[in-house]
Amino acid sequence: MKSPRIKLLRRLFKVLTISVGSLMMLILILNLWVIEETNDLIYYRVDEVPSRKVALLLGTSKRTEAGGTNKYFKERIEAAAQLYHQGVIKHIIVSGTNNSVYYNEPKDMYNALAERGVDKGDITFDFAGFRTLDSVVRSKLIFGQDEVMIITQDFHCYRALFIAQYYDIDAIAFSADNKDALPMNLAVREVLARVVAVLDLYMFKKTPKYLGREEELTID
Repeated sequence: MKSPRIKLLRRLFKVLTISVGSLMMLILILNLWVIEETNDLIYYRVDEVPSRKVALLLGTSKRTEAGGTNKYFKERIEAAAQLYHQGVIKHIIVSGTNNSVYYNEPKDMYNALAERGVDKGDITFDFAGFRTLDSVVRSKLIFGQDEVMIITQDFHCYRALFIAQYYDIDAIAFSADNKDALPMNLAVREVLARVVAVLDLYMFKKTPKYLGREEELTID
């Protein structure tokens, strides 16, 4: 005869297994939703992407934790500069966080773009891009853009576009890479970030941390 303790443990194990399975299924479904809704809006070739007056360049650290060059930063800068010089985009919003005088993503992107020949007058700072949601939403509510090209890596494009769609922004994305393989930790992080993005939009109704005054972009 099985003891009550064994019966309880088996019941708890069954409940835990069902709960974990349901959670994994939810994560999978939400990720597939984000990807399916945005997959056709991502471009990989400069000669194929439709032109946009304004690009939203999403921020990332210039350096890795080990102090080396961050390939994601370099790829985004090179993609944005190439699109600009080819006349596909005319103006670039550099959006990211600036935690201190020693860490300033928009300033780093601005300097890197200027070094690659982008006219400084065609670059606008957004220092309140603390999250992807903040950067995307502020491009519309602060900088008045209903139509943008988002520049980031492929894995990040889906989430950024999904947020843009929710806010009725006519957005396309240019991938700064070509579906490069991701380190496992980054892949897992992005899978979970997509789930958080869906919950932020549809359940928690999250908005940018800071909004403030509207800014008009000067575009020739």
